Amino acid sequence: MDFVLACLCGVLYFLAKSKIGYTLTTAIGSGLFIGFILGLYFNDLKNGLIIGASIQLIYLGVIHTGGNEPSDGELAAVVAIPIALKTGLDAQAAVALAVPFGVLGIFLDQIRRTSNSIWVRKADKYAEEGNEKGIFHCAFTYPAITAFLLRFIPVFGITLFGADAVEILLQVLPEWVITGFSVAGGILPALGFAIIIITIGKTKLLPYFFIGFFAVAYLGINTMAAAVFGACIALLVIFNANNKVESGKE
Repeated sequence: MDFVLACLCGVLYFLAKSKIGYTLTTAIGSGLFIGFILGLYFNDLKNGLIIGASIQLIYLGVIHTGGNEPSDGELAAVVAIPIALKTGLDAQAAVALAVPFGVLGIFLDQIRRTSNSIWVRKADKYAEEGNEKGIFHCAFTYPAITAFLLRFIPVFGITLFGADAVEILLQVLPEWVITGFSVAGGILPALGFAIIIITIGKTKLLPYFFIGFFAVAYLGINTMAAAVFGACIALLVIFNANNKVESGKE
């Protein structure tokens, strides 16, 4: 791995976890977007998107209850995708490689959250002194610097040195172990998709899911067309609901 790629991955992870702008957070942190950027870097856009989408499926139904993350899909993607593209791993094996890094990301985030308590205490002190600039730095500047160091440095190091280690390991491991990784990696996206189905599996919502599924399976429409039809149906439902509310008020 080269220095530029390691920097790119570190910055991607920092931006994905920084909640900058909020509206773009989900897109920037998605495996598909990370796979798109890294696919462009490796001049292998197809595999970048395939691997990124496969990793994203694992975390599709993950819910951050109370702001707590059960797993870090951004770290999983930003570490596993470049390693997979460099070493030639298929999507299934890359998914199996990504999962442990998703767990590691939770520990990094806990360190970041713990460090924030330091800035809270300092902000209280500045508040007593009436120091507005000090409060601003404690609320934004210091946590941002800490978050950058905690997110950039580990990803930079793993990306810079990790691929070579993985490549050597793959040469040593027997074929049945690598096959096992591929099988496990093939199951995990299905598990992620099952979680999202459970999440949206309310009786009144399931017909919309089946309409989309069978439209793609039997009518042959592509994903973009399904998204357009889905958006139109959602708008119709919203408009009808609003009309009922207005009629009730009248």
